[in-house]
Amino acid sequence: MMNKKILITGITGMVGSHLADFILKNKKNWKIYGCCRWRSDVFNINHLFQENIYNKKVFLRYMDLTDLSSVQEIVNEVKPDIVFHLAAQSFPKASFNMRTLTFETNIIGTDNLLHSLKELKHQPIIHICSSSEVFGRVSKKELPIDENCRFHPASPYAISKIGTDLIANFYFESYKMKILTTRMFTHTGPRRGDYFMESTFAKQIAMIEANYQKPIVYVGNLNTLRTISDVRDAVRAYCLLVTKKPKFGETYNIGGSYTATAKQILNFLIKQSHVKKIKIKIDKNRLRPIDADLQIPNSNKFKKHTKWKPEIKFEQTMIDLLNYWRERINKNGPIINR
Repeated sequence: MMNKKILITGITGMVGSHLADFILKNKKNWKIYGCCRWRSDVFNINHLFQENIYNKKVFLRYMDLTDLSSVQEIVNEVKPDIVFHLAAQSFPKASFNMRTLTFETNIIGTDNLLHSLKELKHQPIIHICSSSEVFGRVSKKELPIDENCRFHPASPYAISKIGTDLIANFYFESYKMKILTTRMFTHTGPRRGDYFMESTFAKQIAMIEANYQKPIVYVGNLNTLRTISDVRDAVRAYCLLVTKKPKFGETYNIGGSYTATAKQILNFLIKQSHVKKIKIKIDKNRLRPIDADLQIPNSNKFKKHTKWKPEIKFEQTMIDLLNYWRERINKNGPIINR
């Protein structure tokens, strides 16, 4: 297979870093150009430097999606064959207090990227990462959620991802760009940010085990229902998306096969701890003004096209996530709760 240049926006995030790992292991002739803001935390990709891969297979570039000239400079330098657009302000709850930043990053940022890519002579395959949050508050009769489900956003983040979704479709229809859009449902695992539900549970339990926190896990809405997939299954899906006879202009819902409430997820994590009698306490600051309570996907369209299916069991994902936080806290000490 000929050499390919891969542009990953948001490489320092959970998904971006795992995608880089997957590519390095499975795509020997792909070179990765990872983009991040100059102030981004590079903790998730430190191992790429330590393994001496950097400057051989992985090249880091600083880019601000909200600055068109910054985006154009990197796009014109790299001239990618494949683009994975993963960068976003991705925390729904924070978007209530950071609406402008969320809209600028997720909507204007996506437009700046696609506008810049449009000008290239050789058009790359482009994966636009939208979100299952676009569906927001759905009724039980609409479950499982397929690609034609109506949008009912429950946060400024969800609104911004609808914008991302629509911009991608606009550039495909207007300029025939090689765009594919995904709406990934809840995906988690090692390196998951601690502002997401199951990850803050795991981090707090690890803090309790290390005696940095009283045996109380602070929570928000425990009734929300989620279908969980592992991030390592998610990035495998993304690679299949762009290599398995891609059908440009298509949008796919992708998700796991294990469904649980937030309370069930928390109870499973607590059972993995040697600390007994861990209490649970509602923290009103962790509650959203409105919530997307039912997030259960119908992924049949994507599975039929790519033959993808989730392989990593829920239990393994949660154990790996908990061990990730245990290792970080044991090595680096307490981490402030968010």
